[in-house]
Amino acid sequence: MKLLLYSVRCLSILLIIVASPAKSQSAQPYSYPSSEVVRIHSPLLNEERKVYVHCPKADSTHRNKRFPVLYVLDGDNHFELLAQYVEYLSRPDVMAMPKIIVIGIPNTKRTRDLTPTNSLLNYENKPDSNSYQGSGGNEKFLQFMATELMPLIEKTYPTAPYKILAGHSFGGLASLNCLLTQPDLFDAYIAVSPSLWWDREYLLKLTAEKVKTGSTLRKTLFFSDGNEGGANSFFHKHLLKLEATLAKKKLKGLNYRYKHYPTETHMTEPVVAYFDALRFMFKDWDKHR
Repeated sequence: MKLLLYSVRCLSILLIIVASPAKSQSAQPYSYPSSEVVRIHSPLLNEERKVYVHCPKADSTHRNKRFPVLYVLDGDNHFELLAQYVEYLSRPDVMAMPKIIVIGIPNTKRTRDLTPTNSLLNYENKPDSNSYQGSGGNEKFLQFMATELMPLIEKTYPTAPYKILAGHSFGGLASLNCLLTQPDLFDAYIAVSPSLWWDREYLLKLTAEKVKTGSTLRKTLFFSDGNEGGANSFFHKHLLKLEATLAKKKLKGLNYRYKHYPTETHMTEPVVAYFDALRFMFKDWDKHR
């Protein structure tokens, strides 16, 4: 009889444990907000465009909260990556950066939209009319962003004034071109392996000519390159030249960082570079929040 009572008591304790999981197990798992597709007709570009939007979830305690916006070029390739980085780094248990809105801009005519000049020369300075026909439309594309896309995003979503432009390869070229020609359009710029070879190093020459020594440029800039042909490759030499030019100019207010990723290829580099760029952009955020 005693043995039977002991067995029943043990079974009751076991049932209580099974029915009452630990606090850590009962907590609701973190869920990521989904993204959506927004379509816009551009009279300026004379075409239909779509963008991907990743917006933080509404917080009942901060219903009027507004968020910085990160615009990502080559949206089909890099929007999802950056949206996941942003969500992870801004999670309540991570808190490495604020919650921000991510806008991914897919391409329709990539070479047209992301190159600053009309050129038919490839990276070897050899003619390539098939690949680069219609190039040189970056100024009009930036105008589309400023006058058509941004007003739509700012009207539709709870945006804060702080804006970031991010791009890779031709997208990095476009990001740097915007910094040099329309710096007030964004507050911070990310250029991952920018194609500085374009049109006989056009943008490197523009940097040297346009940026005056000792002038003020209150912006944040992250730029990088990978192992794109070794230490002597034109990609690496161009980025070193850009860094040297910026250092020589001694610009006031420019907060920049250059990183080289010798173990990453041109196409794997964005995975690590975009993460590092976000960490750099918001490195002091925790001190001021």
